[in-house]
Amino acid sequence: MSEENKPRIRAADGISRRKMLKMAAGTGAAALALGSCSAMDKYGSVKRAATKGHINHSVAAWCFAKYWDMEQMCQITKELGCKSIELVGPADLPTLKKHGLVCALSPNGMPDPPFVKGFNDPENHETVIAKTRESIDACAEYNFPSVIAFTGFRDGIADDLGARNCVDGLKKVIGYAEKKKVNLCLEILNSRVAVEMKGHPGYQGDHADYCMDIVMKVGSPRMKILFDIYHVQIMDGDVISRIRQYKDYIGHYHTAGNPGRGELDDKQEINYPAIMKEIVKTGYKGYVGHEFVPTRDPLEGLTEAVALCDV
Repeated sequence: MSEENKPRIRAADGISRRKMLKMAAGTGAAALALGSCSAMDKYGSVKRAATKGHINHSVAAWCFAKYWDMEQMCQITKELGCKSIELVGPADLPTLKKHGLVCALSPNGMPDPPFVKGFNDPENHETVIAKTRESIDACAEYNFPSVIAFTGFRDGIADDLGARNCVDGLKKVIGYAEKKKVNLCLEILNSRVAVEMKGHPGYQGDHADYCMDIVMKVGSPRMKILFDIYHVQIMDGDVISRIRQYKDYIGHYHTAGNPGRGELDDKQEINYPAIMKEIVKTGYKGYVGHEFVPTRDPLEGLTEAVALCDV
């Protein structure tokens, strides 16, 4: 593996990916939360942004764990009108349930960074499958819908071989997901942007068609695509046409602004209202997870993203 393609483990703002993921899992958020006051004490009130009911909004926990502990995040999420906080570890699932929220997309339980070791390498299969089954069990217990899955990094594995290995590995666990009535969602990630948490040089599942071919060959109604609009825009573009093409296989969506994986504001290029209208038109009933990295007040950016996508 060349030096430029090695996965980068340090975040741009000095917070390591390990710490970010631990915060999302509930082990570090409280330490970094903004004091002991409630979210409502800090913000006064949170304006409801999801009002139309056509999009099921979800909040990606790791993006906001630097600012809010899980209780605060739950309060804000509900006040905004969102229905889910996703990528939350098992320890925090009871808190979500208490607040009437869903974990729309569960992590796969792999040691961080979770997308480095995936299904493309048979040496990883035993561990990845075991961790995925644990996450499936947690989702089934709380009646939550989906678990994330990754191809993993190339590390010298040819693309055609990596795809075959992914199909073989996913077939070993998809029957268990079917039995538990939980989806597996294979995520597309961009390999172009060499900035931590904004891109993943060396990731094998970096094109929509490549990941779709894997999903179709697994051949299960529980095997889906995690269609990350930000990553697809960078690698393939033609987002609306691809949504139309893949609509029957999409199990989850992610948003973020491009370039920069920041807010969904007028400084980025993706036309989110048009994309959301197309998602609604396809009859999609799943969740849209807001997974951008805040560059200003996190509530301001999240409110803006939810309102913009609430078509």
